[in-house]
Amino acid sequence: MPQHQPMYRHIADDLRAKVTGGDLASGAKLPTEDELSDHFKASRNTVREAIRRLTDEGLLESRPGQGTFVARKVDPFVTVLTADPKTGFGGGESAAYRSEVSRNHREPTNSEPRVAVVAVAPEVAALLEIPSDSQVVSRSQNRYINGIPWSIQTTFYLMDFITKGATDLLMARDIASGAVQYLADELGVRQTGYRDWITGRLATEDEQSFFGIGHNAAVFVDSRVAFDQHNVPMRLTVTIFPVDRNQLIVNVGPNVPPLRDTRPQGR
Repeated sequence: MPQHQPMYRHIADDLRAKVTGGDLASGAKLPTEDELSDHFKASRNTVREAIRRLTDEGLLESRPGQGTFVARKVDPFVTVLTADPKTGFGGGESAAYRSEVSRNHREPTNSEPRVAVVAVAPEVAALLEIPSDSQVVSRSQNRYINGIPWSIQTTFYLMDFITKGATDLLMARDIASGAVQYLADELGVRQTGYRDWITGRLATEDEQSFFGIGHNAAVFVDSRVAFDQHNVPMRLTVTIFPVDRNQLIVNVGPNVPPLRDTRPQGR
C-alpha cells in the first residue's frame, strides 16, 4: 500500500476490486463495520468512509436495519414517456407499460389496485387545479418486471367522476378497458393530452424497502397531469421510478425513428 494513500481509500480499493471481480456477488451482504475494522486494522469511522465512497459510486447500498449490500445490477427498463400516436398512451400508462415490457421479452406484473378516497394533498390539488379541501379517489399499484420491483404508480381521480356514475374507479380491481377508455365510455370524458413533470429526490423508507435500495438512493418522480377535451385536468398519475433500473426517453417531432435497442453506457 503506498505510504501517501489514506487508509479509507485502501479499504475502498480492496472492496471495489472484490465487487468488480465477482468475489462479492451482486446482492451479497458485506461483513459488519466491526468485522471490517478488525480485518483491515482500521477504525470504524475509516471503514464507514470507505463504504460511503463506494455507496456514492453505486457499488454498495445501505439498507436501514439490515446492513450494507453489493448493489444489485439490473438491465435498465427504458420508458418512452411520449404518447404513442396510435393509442394516445405514453410510457408509464398501464397499457403502454405492459406492451413495452412484453416487446422486450420481459414479464410484467402488477399488484392488485389499492383504492381509497383521500383528502387531497396540496401538491395534488395544485396540479389538478381543485380546491385544497377536496377529496379524490386514489388507485395505486406496485409494478414488477421479471419479478423485480420496477415502479410504484398512483393515480388520483376527481370525485366528480364518482358522483356522475363512474363507480368502477372505487373497485379494488383492474378496469378491463382501462380507466381512460372507461371514462370516455361512461361519462364522455376523453383524454386528449397530458403533461409530465419529472423531478428527482431521495427514496422514502417505504420505497427503499419495496425496491430494495439504500437509504441514499434516488428516484425519479413523474407527475403526469392528463387533460380532457376541454383542456381541464381530469386525473393525475404519479409514478416512482428508482434510478438504478430505469431510463426515461422523450421524443419530440413527428418523424423520430423507432427506438433501437441501444442505450447509453453507465449506471
